Amino acid sequence: MSRFDFKQVDVFSNEPLKGNPVAVVFGADPLSDARMAAFANWTNLSETTFILEPQDPRADYRLRIFTTLQELPFAGHPTLGSCHAWLEAGGVPKGEEIVQECAVGLVRIRRNGAELAFLAPPLLKSGPVEAGLLEQVRQGLRLAPGAIVDAQWVDNGAGWLAVLLAERGQVLDLQPDYAQLTGLAVGVIAPWNPERDGDAAQFEVRAFIAGDGMPEDPATGSLNAGIAQWLLGAGLAPASYVVSQGLSMGRAGRIQVERIGDEVWIGGSAVTCIEGSLRL
Repeated sequence: MSRFDFKQVDVFSNEPLKGNPVAVVFGADPLSDARMAAFANWTNLSETTFILEPQDPRADYRLRIFTTLQELPFAGHPTLGSCHAWLEAGGVPKGEEIVQECAVGLVRIRRNGAELAFLAPPLLKSGPVEAGLLEQVRQGLRLAPGAIVDAQWVDNGAGWLAVLLAERGQVLDLQPDYAQLTGLAVGVIAPWNPERDGDAAQFEVRAFIAGDGMPEDPATGSLNAGIAQWLLGAGLAPASYVVSQGLSMGRAGRIQVERIGDEVWIGGSAVTCIEGSLRL
């Protein structure tokens, strides 16, 4: 049994307990795949990450990302939370940006004051959602026929598909039938109405991962990265906007989306809530 430094970071919030937590294990090179998976299952968080020495000389560190059930090639809030933890622990990037190595490849991360942002990776799957699957999703979300305005695959490694609704209230009122959504990763988005909802954000999002230890995710970087590429590409969102997520779970996540040239950056705040060591 070995001792490892450990942090638990709240992401997409500058206030503890209002964002999305990720568990971060440092110096994890000695751990086996099975041990990593077992610890991730034990934490029962949406994701647990393990920081290792990079294999690519261009990277500052390597990251492995596990849900309670499987390893992911990429995920957004674990990327930002792990980078925050690495910098806080004294990590020094080789260049102006931080470069994270993970299964999807090299991910660029930039600092913007107290916030971090990652460059949205290319979509592995895009385009319309098949009619039969979309009907399954509609029923699983308990939506009336015709309530889904549009839908797209926005999979950048986590399997996401996204549906667009007309109003924010429809998103907040969702009470899914998770049995019908088992095996799917479904994001739901709708625009805010400035007159009714204010201007603190421009879109409301919820993220459902039926069958996982945490079936709803409170603030989701990978999903919002995929949605941003869809909405921006289709002209359905401005070049810079803010997403609200997690309200139905008692959270207050805020995700910053910004298009700079051909690049889409997904950012937000992070705050460390727990730090110490663990024995594995």
